[in-house]
Amino acid sequence: MFRYTKLTALREVSLWVLALIFLLPFYFLIAIALKPDSEIYTTSPLSWPQHPSLESFASALNGQGNANILMGLVNSIIMTAGSILCLVVLGALTGYVISRSTRRWSRAVYYLFLIAIILPTQLGTVPLYIGARAIGLTGSVWGMIVLYTGMMLPLSIFLYAGFFRGLGTEYEEAAAIDGASRTQIFFRIVLPLISPATGTVAILAGLIIWNDFFTSLIFLGGSENQTLPVSMYFFIGSLVSKWNSIFAIVIISMIPILLFYLFAQKKFIQGFAGGLKG
Repeated sequence: MFRYTKLTALREVSLWVLALIFLLPFYFLIAIALKPDSEIYTTSPLSWPQHPSLESFASALNGQGNANILMGLVNSIIMTAGSILCLVVLGALTGYVISRSTRRWSRAVYYLFLIAIILPTQLGTVPLYIGARAIGLTGSVWGMIVLYTGMMLPLSIFLYAGFFRGLGTEYEEAAAIDGASRTQIFFRIVLPLISPATGTVAILAGLIIWNDFFTSLIFLGGSENQTLPVSMYFFIGSLVSKWNSIFAIVIISMIPILLFYLFAQKKFIQGFAGGLKG
């Protein structure tokens, strides 16, 4: 029988206090973003706005040129979603082949992907840019999907290969006896079993791609297809000290990735716990 003791009450109170501490920055973010210009410097940062206003959000979404927040948001969503889709398909297929192969080359290829994870991507920026420009990948949203897929593929393969090695082959052998092809076995049996790995890859790669500033600044420089971090950089640079508009941009940039994390957090936690559930 569960007994509610003083120690249990103390733990609950401690958890509520910790939760409030972690939520405090979000309170500041929302409170200042909702304040009109007349209250930014005349009221305390701790106070809730007397006359909440969405003017800062409207001004953030009305940016033009490189500071077009709305267009940057759309571009970032397309690039992140497209890159995650490619990483899941290619990473899962490659990781499956590497983990199931018994030949020597599979282990050598696996170590090559590990080296690619360790080496900083910035070391290959110049030759990568020259090659991307030569085949027309710079300045394009779809070109950035190809670039991000290539840059994040080693991490995706590493995570998938680890999960596949911990997954038994009993289901695959049973499906093969029933006459299923290798393609059917992979997409109908194996891939659903490693959904925790898919959630882990999607969230880790999605966060990196969504927040990336350097790559998009270099490869999309001079074009109208800027990502949200770059658009935020140009927009904030023109605001100087309009903190309500700056915080409004931060909130806009947070919403999509927070919604995606809430959607995939179960698989993400399962992935870190190492559990595989059918």
